Amino acid sequence: MPSFSASTRFAAAIAILAIGANAGIASASAKTPVHAGKHAARAANASDPTTSAGTPQPAGIPGDWNLVLDSAFNGSSLDTKIWRAGWFGTGVTDSPGNGGICQSSDNVTFPGDGTVHLNVTATPSTCQRGQSYRYTGALIDSDPHDGRSGGGFQYTYGVAEARIFIPANGNQIAGWPAFWGDGQTWPNDGEDDVMEGLAGEACFHFHDPLGGPGSCDTTLTPGWHTFASDWQPGSVTYYYDGSKVGSITTGITNSPMYLILSNGDAVGATNMKADSMKVQYVRVWQSSLPLRARDQP
Repeated sequence: MPSFSASTRFAAAIAILAIGANAGIASASAKTPVHAGKHAARAANASDPTTSAGTPQPAGIPGDWNLVLDSAFNGSSLDTKIWRAGWFGTGVTDSPGNGGICQSSDNVTFPGDGTVHLNVTATPSTCQRGQSYRYTGALIDSDPHDGRSGGGFQYTYGVAEARIFIPANGNQIAGWPAFWGDGQTWPNDGEDDVMEGLAGEACFHFHDPLGGPGSCDTTLTPGWHTFASDWQPGSVTYYYDGSKVGSITTGITNSPMYLILSNGDAVGATNMKADSMKVQYVRVWQSSLPLRARDQP
């Protein structure tokens, strides 16, 4: 690994203070109905697990699931009821923590292929805090407290899944593509790194005040994949393409998290390339059973 150990630098020094409740927030509970937004129709996907009634189900994760977020990127723009481009602003913004790149809302594009493209361009830029970097990246998030006037999405416990095209540099993952969840006050409220490209590999971690344990899937190659985390009281289990790749059982927090999709550069990374991370959908399910009942055999 290069000097940016795991994903610590990706969120280091974030101190986002929680603010009061917002009437426009979609905060999921076990009985929350599906939040689909204006881009609810799903792009065709032969590998999409569904029930006989056609309701999407998590890939490889059995259970009695209630779909609370079904956000497909098959329109011509972001569904702003859920997503916002940029990190606490529009135009060229900072990255979370010491991300090694600026984010530009212009790098979030919809070319008409049924996905959103989060582009890294070989364009130097200067972020809001004055740092200048060699590349410019892209980020979208569902944080209801990021300065927006309403909307957003956060949840406590459940399965978060995304279908993502990972860019390549040779036979390795290029740059720092990521799908993750974050609480309002880092690291006290946790950070769930479902997938982040680190040193060319796909890795998962869960950050809490005491650390950020996790691991990497050394066999995963760039291209289309499904990434998911099953966050339950006391544990988070990670699934890549419907197969379990690991679990974490220490330091699991219980505060609501919002979702982030990002593509960028890491401090010390040597595998950067101007390219696109593509996202077909993001979904969240919660158990229809009480949490204790779900955990019983």
